[in-house]
Amino acid sequence: MSVDEELQEHAQHARNPFDKRVAATMAIIAATLAVVSVLGHVCTTEEIVLQQRAADQWAFGQAKDIRRYASELALDLLAAVPGVNAPAMVEKYRSNRDRYERETNENRKSAREFEKERDRRHTQAIRLHLGGVFLEIGIVLASIAILTKRPHFWWAAIASSGAGLIVAVAAAAVR
Repeated sequence: MSVDEELQEHAQHARNPFDKRVAATMAIIAATLAVVSVLGHVCTTEEIVLQQRAADQWAFGQAKDIRRYASELALDLLAAVPGVNAPAMVEKYRSNRDRYERETNENRKSAREFEKERDRRHTQAIRLHLGGVFLEIGIVLASIAILTKRPHFWWAAIASSGAGLIVAVAAAAVR
């Protein structure tokens, strides 16, 4: 094939409106895929951070529980020792026990809230990643459409990408 023939062939392909439409569709799908992928990664990262915060709150609650138990033990020891009348110490340990119990409950509540938000982010991430898969399939189908010059592959690419976009947008509806 001569250089002139090759240039004419490339020029003919460039004038083909089908190829231009499919290429434009591919560019739109690729840009949408980039946005959906980034959002999916952001949700996954937030999920991990929220899991760590929940674990921290459970650990803080456990530490407060240990301190509450130590205060209860001190109260029991003070009550068991004959002749010791230390109302100030008894009141101190009762106060500590009550405070630690309250703080433990607050930590547990906070941990459950972090876990609830983590679960929400997880569901969002899954939907975004699934939407990304459909968008990637759309790019593959559009590539096949250009190679085969078959419009049904182009329409399949549009349908797959539309499904991916719907699934990804549905991630915002997760509550």
